[in-house]
Parts: sequence; structure tokens; C-alpha cells
Amino acid sequence: MNAGVTVVTGASNGIGQAIAQSLLADGQTVVNIDRQAPDWSHARLIHYAADLSDQSDIERVGLAIAQSHAVTALVNNAGATRPGSIDQMKAADLNLLCHLHLLAPALLTQAFLPTLRASGCGRIVNLATRAALGKAERVAYAATKAGLVGLTRTLAIELGGDGITVNAVAPGPIATELFMRSNPPDAPATKQILQSIKVGRMGTPDDVARAVRFFLSPDNGFITGQVLYVCGGTTLGTAPG
Repeated sequence: MNAGVTVVTGASNGIGQAIAQSLLADGQTVVNIDRQAPDWSHARLIHYAADLSDQSDIERVGLAIAQSHAVTALVNNAGATRPGSIDQMKAADLNLLCHLHLLAPALLTQAFLPTLRASGCGRIVNLATRAALGKAERVAYAATKAGLVGLTRTLAIELGGDGITVNAVAPGPIATELFMRSNPPDAPATKQILQSIKVGRMGTPDDVARAVRFFLSPDNGFITGQVLYVCGGTTLGTAPG
């Protein structure tokens, strides 16, 4: 993979960290946007602190990065779940996830468009989720991540002529702290999830990172507007979104 500057949101830990470390190993410079600084370091890792659920903070950090770095790729990874049924859903949770999963990717794309276009092979990868196909107790999460898939496909149409590809990776059950918090090990629903994994194991952040790296490669410029489910087969028998 050619050297360049890739922005990865939420790269301080979890899946974002695995993505960032994979890109750093390829010689990329990685700009991390996260509320908390990572507890790991690398000579080519640059951290910007920002709350991506706050519009003014999104705009501030997007401008600051655009003024300092020629961004050639963007990975919109930062996310949250806010579990709950429609009876339990709070308007504040839905608003927060709309900002985090939709507004932040859209505004950051706008901020970096000049250098994405100038590169001739700009890349955008959005982290969706298997839950966007429907999952109980995930009303706000599933709805906003499904919206991110719609954003992905629309941006692919609009930006393809500029040489920019836009794709989504949709993880299924991945062994992260976020998954464990939202899916208690002893809960019946969690046991059902584990039984649905066709390959017989939980996914890892590195499984997701490899899929993201595939879409970011300059060699894969003929693939755009697609959703790749990294789910261990849990989507089999489900209509694709």
C-alpha cells in the first residue's frame, strides 16, 4: 500500500486501534480522532482529541486536520451502541448516534474532499454493522448504522468520478470491550449470537482491519458502494441491506 495520510476515527482502542496499527505497519501516517488519547504510540500516529457527537467539535477537528495534513483516506470507525428497545429509547441517545454515525462521517468527508480528490485514488471506508439488518434492543444503533450504509452508497455514486471509492465494512460479533458491555456473557441473547456464528468463533479486531485494508488499497479502485459483512456467517439467510 502506498504511503499516505489516513484518518481513522476512534483509533485509541478496539477495532479502530487494530485498523490504525495495520495501516502503520504498511507505512501509512495515521491521524486518530478520539475523545481519549491512545495508551499506545507510534512515530507516525497523530492524535486529535474531539467529541464526534458534537457538531462544533466535528467541524473544528476536521478543519484543523485538513489544514495540517493531505488526507488521502478516511475510515469512519467511531461508534456507540446505546442498547434498548423502542419502549426504552431516549431521544438524546438517538440524537447522539445520529451525530456520531451520520453527521461526523458526512462532515469529515466534506473537510477532506480537496485532498481526497487531488490524490486521484481517495478512499473512504465506513464501519457499519450486521445489526443494520435488524436486531432487537438496538433501535437507535441499527437505524443510524443503516443510514450510514445509505450514505456510503450515495457518496460512492457522487464521488466515483473523482477516483474516490466509498465502501462499508459491517462487523458481526467481534470480541471487543464495546461488544462485551452491550452483550453480557450470561444473557440468553448473547448465547444465541454465539450459536449463530457459522465459523464457530468470535471475530477479532484484526479480522475487521484486514477487510478495511482491502478497501483502502489503491489496487481496488473498481470496487465502490459495497458492504462487506465480516460476521462469521451470521448474516447467512438474511436479506442483504
